[in-house]
Amino acid sequence: MRVGVVGLGMGLYLATWCRRLGMEVVAACDRDPARRAEAAVHLSSAAVFEDWRVLLEYDLDGVVLANDFDEHAPLAVAFLDRGIHVLSESAACADERQAIALLEAERRSAATYSFAENYVFHPHVRLLRKAVEAREIGRVTLVEADYLHAMSPDDVSGLIGDPNHWRGRIEPTAYCTHTLSPILALTGELPTEVTAFPVDTTDSRSAVVMVVRLSGGGLAVTRHGFLQGEPDSHWSWVSVRGTEGLAESVRAPGARAWSVRVRKEGWTTGDGVTRDEQRAPAAVTLPDGSLVEPKAEGTVRILEGFRACVERGALPLVPVGPAVAASLVGVVGARSLRSGSCPVPMPNLSV
Repeated sequence: MRVGVVGLGMGLYLATWCRRLGMEVVAACDRDPARRAEAAVHLSSAAVFEDWRVLLEYDLDGVVLANDFDEHAPLAVAFLDRGIHVLSESAACADERQAIALLEAERRSAATYSFAENYVFHPHVRLLRKAVEAREIGRVTLVEADYLHAMSPDDVSGLIGDPNHWRGRIEPTAYCTHTLSPILALTGELPTEVTAFPVDTTDSRSAVVMVVRLSGGGLAVTRHGFLQGEPDSHWSWVSVRGTEGLAESVRAPGARAWSVRVRKEGWTTGDGVTRDEQRAPAAVTLPDGSLVEPKAEGTVRILEGFRACVERGALPLVPVGPAVAASLVGVVGARSLRSGSCPVPMPNLSV
């Protein structure tokens, strides 16, 4: 499988994993000459370019898009129209116009679109999904998910204060796919309405809370941005409440952060005994026997799924519909913020 990579920040990490998993990285590009130079060292067998359009003319089976957060959709459309399978990291689209263009391109293409949302396949989310699908906690009613960073004010300002960097130009609600994608995967539902609130009205860009109504009638609460006190793990916490119990990831540092707690209320069991237990994920190894770190498991599974799409005609692990839906929650959430935190319906994207 011949792969190209656009963007050599996160893209270099993904390219390294592509090679470890047996894919051939033949071409890459980035606007930054320093990143191109680094890639030339680490990807010595790949041709490295400044302009991504050069990759459209390459003999590629698939392309990994890891360019700026809010610039993926036009590239995805261009590669799909060339019949090149797309794996897109970060936001699928920046507005409804891009969403429709992407949905239409995927529909007419012989290639597939996959969303590289690794948090859907992190160990704690997979354990939660197993409990939900087994109906251990009954029907899901409330899901909460955090994607937070504990950083100093100066570090936060340095990250989001530059309007020329994508971190500085996106809306505070935009980076929401690490919470919304797991929620949609856990529930099998879609968002229908979004209400967004700034956590601190004196610093409205630093952190937001979004309340999302789901198509099955349940509710999701998500928290994004920069708040203090988070464990030094993957900055992700997910809680699923059902009609008969609770399943949530453990908010703890180190390896325990990948474990989950599942509680089944006693009144729902035949013997009246409440069951409350902690579950740890099983270790994952590569075919060569090497151990995969938990923080890399989601990336490995996403890349393996992408390869299966190209080589075996498998369906994408996270297809274009949920990718667009999760990304547009951030767009709609921004409108809610601008309207004084009024509820805003999700757009109808029938194409």
